[in-house]
Amino acid sequence: MDPTPFAERVLELVERVPAGSVTTYGDLAEMLGEGGPRGVGAVMARWGGGVPWWRVIRSDGRPPAHKSDEAVRRLVAEGVPLAGERVDLSRARWRG
Repeated sequence: MDPTPFAERVLELVERVPAGSVTTYGDLAEMLGEGGPRGVGAVMARWGGGVPWWRVIRSDGRPPAHKSDEAVRRLVAEGVPLAGERVDLSRARWRG
C-alpha cells in the first residue's frame, strides 16, 4: 500500500531534519498542523524506514523503543548530544 497524503507530508518533513538534530513526534504534528503524535508515530512505524527515522524521538528525549540501540548508535555518529540514554533536547531539537 502506498503512503497516504498525510504520510507523505510526514516523511517529507522528516527528510528535512538535519544530521545532528532531532525532532519529536509531537513537534512534527505541530509543524504539520495535523495528525497528533500518535498519527505521526503510526506513519513512522509503517513507512519510516526510508527516511532518517532515528532523528524522530519521544518528547522525553528517548529514541523509538523498538530500535533504541540502533537509533542511539546513529545519533551518536551524527554528534547528537545525549544525557545518558536520552537526547539533550535543549541542544539538539529542530523545529523546522
